[in-house]
Amino acid sequence: MPQRPIITLTTDFGWNDHFVGTMKGVILDIVPDAEIVDISHAVQAFDVLDGALTIAQAYSYFPPATVHLVVVDPGVGTARRPILVSSERHHFVAPDNGVLSLIYAREERLHVRHITSEHYFLQPVSNTFHGRDIFAPCAAYLAKRVDSDKFGEEIIDFVRFQAPRPKPTDANTIRGVVLKVDRFGNLVTNITPQDVPALFQADPPAFKITVGKREITEIHPNYAGGAPNEVFAILGSMGYLEIAANRAAAAQLTSAGKGSEVNISLLGAAAAGQGQ
Repeated sequence: MPQRPIITLTTDFGWNDHFVGTMKGVILDIVPDAEIVDISHAVQAFDVLDGALTIAQAYSYFPPATVHLVVVDPGVGTARRPILVSSERHHFVAPDNGVLSLIYAREERLHVRHITSEHYFLQPVSNTFHGRDIFAPCAAYLAKRVDSDKFGEEIIDFVRFQAPRPKPTDANTIRGVVLKVDRFGNLVTNITPQDVPALFQADPPAFKITVGKREITEIHPNYAGGAPNEVFAILGSMGYLEIAANRAAAAQLTSAGKGSEVNISLLGAAAAGQGQ
C-alpha cells in the first residue's frame, strides 16, 4: 500500500488563532490524503533561531519524501523570498530568512529554489499570511509529487547564519550561551561534548559551571539523578549540555534564561584536550 504523503508543520503561530487550522485546510483541499504532523507551534514568536533549532531536531526522524513546512516569518510581506529546499530524503518549504540554517549545516547535498511559480499560490496573496497563501499550497503540491524544479530556479545566495558557538576564554574555561528554555524549564546551552570532552567522560574531573545566580558542580546521567532543588548539568537528547533540576525549573532556580551566559571551568589540569 503506498505511503500517504506526509507534511509537517513548524510555526510560531500558537493555538489561540485560526492560523494553523487554516493552513491545514489549504493542504487538505489540494491533497486530501495528506498526513499532517504538528512538530511545534510553540516556537518563540519571531525567533528564527528557535525555529531553526526546532526543525533541525525533528526532521531526520521522518520517512523519505516528507515535506517540512516551516513558517517563522517576521519579514512576511517584504522582499524576503519563499524557498523550497530539497535534500536527498526531505523537502522543506520556508521563508528565506535563515530558519533552515541548521539544515544547511547538516545536509551535504541540497538544492535551494526561489519559489516564483505563482500559479501554485492562493489568490489573492495576503501581505500578512503567506503561510496560508504561499507556503501551505506549495507544500501540498510538492507532497502531491509535483517536481521541485517546477517551483522556480535554483539559487545560491540563500540566507544562512551560524548558530552561536562556545568560545574558550582561557586554558581552563569555555563560555557558551543558553539557546532556549524548554517546556520543563531546562536551560539548553550551545555546548556539546566536542567542545568540552573532559566534562563528558565516564569519570569527569572537578568542574564548575556558572549560570545566572548559581554554580553547578555535578553532572548526572538523567533528570531524576538530582536531589530536590539541586541544579545540575546533563547531556540532553538534543546533543547539548543542559542545566536542569529534578522536577523543577532550572530557569527559575538560576534566574537565567535564553541568552544567558554559561561558563564552564575545568579545575586544575583537567582542561587538557578541551575542544575549540
